[in-house]
Amino acid sequence: MPEALTLTAPGPDGTDRQVRLSSPDKVVWPATDRGAAITKADLAAYLQAVAEPMLRGLADRPVTLQRVRGGIEGEEFYSKNPPKGVPEWARTTMVTYPSGRSHPQLVVDDPATLLWTAQMGTVTWHPWPVRTGDNDHPDEVRVDLDPQPGRDYRDVVEAAHGLRTVMTEVGLDPHVKTTGSRGVHVFAAVRPTLEFLDVRHAVIGIARELERRLPDLVTPPGGRRSGASGSSSTTTRPPATAPSRPPGAPVSCLARRCRCRSPGSSSTRSTPRP
Repeated sequence: MPEALTLTAPGPDGTDRQVRLSSPDKVVWPATDRGAAITKADLAAYLQAVAEPMLRGLADRPVTLQRVRGGIEGEEFYSKNPPKGVPEWARTTMVTYPSGRSHPQLVVDDPATLLWTAQMGTVTWHPWPVRTGDNDHPDEVRVDLDPQPGRDYRDVVEAAHGLRTVMTEVGLDPHVKTTGSRGVHVFAAVRPTLEFLDVRHAVIGIARELERRLPDLVTPPGGRRSGASGSSSTTTRPPATAPSRPPGAPVSCLARRCRCRSPGSSSTRSTPRP
């Protein structure tokens, strides 16, 4: 394979842009007993194949990039500011924190920008629960459920069903997706009228009600009981790759209710190999 590839994809304005992919045969995820190694070129090809559904979750949102140097066995870090060398045609948005600190953040609206993030070593994309037109008022409620020590994925599935019920009862329309790792995310659209702190308080209230109904299973953040713990968070967006440390590059996917009801459910293990 050549030392670099030049990929062409539509940019934010629909104009085709060229993206240079250096070291395309560099291994990002080493081989496992489940399959061959996944290279930088494999990841780029995957992103080209799934760009349309993936961008439905990323577009028009500030995105935090989870990046690696030297593949997943190397250094891992997060980029909130746009990485150095961001193309002039890529879009950014200004975000401001409660402290008053502000900075531009990358917006991944289009296939070309998505490919460029792969060139920069991105393995997971974390979109904020806001739109660029109003970065102060979330338009989604998100809850992250993870198994605690001594529990497994089936416990998380049971907790997710309970959480869907609670969220539905308060007027939300929740959806469930796997993280590609150990847990699931449950999320729902809300009107962007409340600030982050208000939305967080609402999520805490939902978590406490879920704990009341499933006291032997659920532990809100900071709790001590074993079971599935939950927190509000940014989330990956399907079909994004999962947090980078799991071997084999598992993929985050929207969960079908029939699959979640299976007593033998286990975490989704699709991988970014076209």
